[in-house]
Amino acid sequence: MTNIKFDTSALKSFVKTNELNEIKPMLNTARDELVNGTGVENKMRQWMTLPTDYDQDEFTRIKKAAKKIQSDSKVLVVIGIGGSYLGAKMALDFLHDNFYESMSEDEREYPQVVFAGNSISGSYVNDLIKFLGNKDFSVNVISKSGTTTEPSIAFRIFRELLVKKYGQAEANKRIYVTTDAKNGALRQEVNENGYESFIIPDGIGGRYSVLSAVGLLPIATSGADIDELMKGAADAQEHYMNTSLEDNGALQYAAYRNILYRKGYTNEILENYEPNLRFLAEWWKQLAGETEGKDEKGIYPSSANFSTDLHSLGQYIQQGMRNLMETVVKIDQHKSDIDVPVTGDNNDGIQYLEGRTMNYVNDKAFQSVIIAHTNGGVPNMVVSLKDQTEYSLGELIYFFEFAIAVSGYLNGINPFNQPGVEDYKSNMFALLGKPGYEDLKKKIEKDM
Repeated sequence: MTNIKFDTSALKSFVKTNELNEIKPMLNTARDELVNGTGVENKMRQWMTLPTDYDQDEFTRIKKAAKKIQSDSKVLVVIGIGGSYLGAKMALDFLHDNFYESMSEDEREYPQVVFAGNSISGSYVNDLIKFLGNKDFSVNVISKSGTTTEPSIAFRIFRELLVKKYGQAEANKRIYVTTDAKNGALRQEVNENGYESFIIPDGIGGRYSVLSAVGLLPIATSGADIDELMKGAADAQEHYMNTSLEDNGALQYAAYRNILYRKGYTNEILENYEPNLRFLAEWWKQLAGETEGKDEKGIYPSSANFSTDLHSLGQYIQQGMRNLMETVVKIDQHKSDIDVPVTGDNNDGIQYLEGRTMNYVNDKAFQSVIIAHTNGGVPNMVVSLKDQTEYSLGELIYFFEFAIAVSGYLNGINPFNQPGVEDYKSNMFALLGKPGYEDLKKKIEKDM
């Protein structure tokens, strides 16, 4: 048993039983390519066994580093972009209260974790510097190459701030580097300055890296239990790698979304009914988009936060183009609840809800949307999660990673590369005058 239930009861009018049976041989082939390493780019499958086969010594050092940061810093600035920040941000929002980041220093038990290097906005960086003020802080810079533009700029800025505030020797003790084991610009800086460092394994791409040091150090620093996180992922690994389609929600999810895709449902909306799950969708969008969007194929990943977005996107989902499918992540046991107050009047028209809990109303909204959208021609799938604990999050991370990787092989593409990402970078380097891009710059200027 897992803490995740995959519900396809709302797909009855969209997918017939024979269709699942007919895709099963292809699904099993895709699964075998992933599990047995017979598919393309099989060297990038290290994430699959990471929950049970990780460096125990490094894991201990991660927890020790988190405790040091907790003891000497009010803020941890995490510098990274894409998979180097989305997983950690997703986990922090998922595991903590909605206003965790807004607590005062007196209320906060653990350091505030903030992010930089995930954009090129000078305004954002200046606002962050202003926020830091005189607060004690440390930096965790995350980059495999150490030369990615956005985090490289941010690291220069915040490293300089550390040196100005603490001096070189103390600044070096407040810099934590997560990078390649042997190569790259950051590894060279580690060797030169003695920074505490952690490894991004060679066989794990950024979008699959949250359960490595990439995500674990920020998550641990926030006060979350990374032992439970890894335990949930380890149990998910055992379950999803070793059970057949009939009992395997991740394989079912991969199968149904591909059946629907082949019918013209080319856009998938990941939805939730809890505001602190917004970054779960942002993480999932990179996971799905970078894994599947190649060779002019792939399901386009989008997201919505209900009931909020029902008042902005609801009309389109209900009656717009019929190329949408929806996957809802639903929490069964909420962190807390509150009753609708009893006032004795009905001026606001909600007297009929008096004494009900808000979560009860939210659940009825969820049920109502499923009915309305399926009646409107939008297929719906539901991933029900028991609760918002570290254990459940570990399971959920593995559920999506496994399902999306299988889905990539099922669609006949390489799930583990992202060649298109480099195109905009080359153009940007050329326009900025980076050495080696002179010919491209001339071509761009000629075409402009």
